[in-house]
Amino acid sequence: MKWTATVLIGIALLTSFCITGWSLSSSGASASNETLEARVFEMRTYYTHPGRLTHLHDRFRDHTNYLFVKHGMTLIGYWTPVEQKDTLVYILAFPSREARETSFDAFRNDPAWQAAFAESHKKAGGKIVKKVESQFLDPTDYSPIR
Repeated sequence: MKWTATVLIGIALLTSFCITGWSLSSSGASASNETLEARVFEMRTYYTHPGRLTHLHDRFRDHTNYLFVKHGMTLIGYWTPVEQKDTLVYILAFPSREARETSFDAFRNDPAWQAAFAESHKKAGGKIVKKVESQFLDPTDYSPIR
C-alpha cells in the first residue's frame, strides 16, 4: 500500500500545481509569484467504521470544507483509495506548523463544527471515524509547489 500514498501525494501536488499558479516550462518549474514561501503540507487518512464513509463525505461536503477555509486552511484535495474501503485521504496546506496549530484549534472550538460533528454522529448512528493518521510533508527544493 506504500505506493498508494506516493500516488496520492503526486496527485495532490499536481492539483495544488494548478491551484497555486505554478506552471512547467521547458526550463523547469517556475512560480507566477516568486515570493511564494514554502508551506507545510499535512496528509490525513481517516479510517471509518464499516459503511459510514458516506456520512464522512457528507460532513466534509456540507460543513468541514467551509470551516477549514474559514479557519485559514488551504484544501489541496480529497481521495478514496481504490483498494481500501471505508477510507478517506486528504491533504491540507499551511504557511507553517504554527499556523496549522492555530487553524485547527480555531476549527475544533468553532460551535458550527461542534454542531456538525454531533449531528453527523446522530445521523450515522454512532461514531464515524475509528482511526486517524496524520503525516506532515515538507516540499523538496525541486518540488514544483512550495
